[in-house]
Amino acid sequence: MPHAVTLIPGDGTGPEITTATRRVLEATGVEFRWEVCQAGMETLEKQGTILPEDVIESIKRTKVALKGPITTPVGKGVRSANVTLRKKLDLYANVRPAKTYPGLRSRYEHVDLIIVRENTEDLYAGIEFQRGSSELTELIELVERTTGTRLDPESAISLKYISVAASRRIVRFAFNYAREHGRRKVTAIHKANIMKFSDGLFLATAQEVAREYPDIQFEDRIVDNICMQLVQKPEQYDVLVLPNLYGDIVSDLSAGLIGGLGVAPGANIGNHYAVFEPVHGSAPKYAGQNKVNPMAMMFSGVLMLRHLGEKEAANRLERAIAQVIAEGKNVTYDLKPRPDDPTAVGTSQVADAVIEKLQRL
Repeated sequence: MPHAVTLIPGDGTGPEITTATRRVLEATGVEFRWEVCQAGMETLEKQGTILPEDVIESIKRTKVALKGPITTPVGKGVRSANVTLRKKLDLYANVRPAKTYPGLRSRYEHVDLIIVRENTEDLYAGIEFQRGSSELTELIELVERTTGTRLDPESAISLKYISVAASRRIVRFAFNYAREHGRRKVTAIHKANIMKFSDGLFLATAQEVAREYPDIQFEDRIVDNICMQLVQKPEQYDVLVLPNLYGDIVSDLSAGLIGGLGVAPGANIGNHYAVFEPVHGSAPKYAGQNKVNPMAMMFSGVLMLRHLGEKEAANRLERAIAQVIAEGKNVTYDLKPRPDDPTAVGTSQVADAVIEKLQRL
């Protein structure tokens, strides 16, 4: 039976890399029933929203979506499509693998990390108080009354909150992911030495959950220390679980270890729905030029196949992409030794090369 999947091409270079990824996914032999939905700048102009409700309804039907990048307008008060999807579908786990492949321009070998980032709270929950507002004045008075600390009234304040419930479910997600994918260790990242109540709660909850998984190693690291450790010896780490802000920073650092965002896939997963997408943005200046690297989205397709239970097809597609990278012939400019290399190919040609490899596997 075909897998029902919502397909969101996105905007900028999104439609090009989405088409390339759809082609290689279909070349695996897995059957799909695509529900194609539009979102992005064009729908903002036509419908007044960057993420129409029919997109949400489609994902609720199919349970799974493959999404191209969507441009978020700067300074126009438009919430990003990703944030909206996470909130409306309760996609509380952001999963970002970081894996090196022979042929990638990286200073490292044998990196194979899974970054599991909590998606719903922490400083990214959006609880902010604007400078000069009556609400800020009230908050400053409350802080002074309860702690004795007088904050500068010419400030803006963001609230960081960490709950037991969200911490528990993201840590359990990390351990379950480790168990299901044959991983050996989970490392919880925090700053509990300074933020003893908020990050302290995250750490204590992680330690409590870890006792439920005696088959998997557990350790913790302070966030600034893990940044240094990842640069020095990334091979010592496996699955990292982090609160929202730290997860955002460390996942980009990890992408830098493997050669950049062009090969960095991602997924946002909840208890009922999952959305798979590349980590990079929409790069609108390259739209329609058949130039950008589609591999981050192709690797996101690999994650989607595994989520759908199509593990054999996922492994074949990953091997095919890896072979194209290793040969270094049919790759885009960003994977060449020099970005002006005249032998660089386009987006669709990368798909052609991957499909050729698939047919031989």
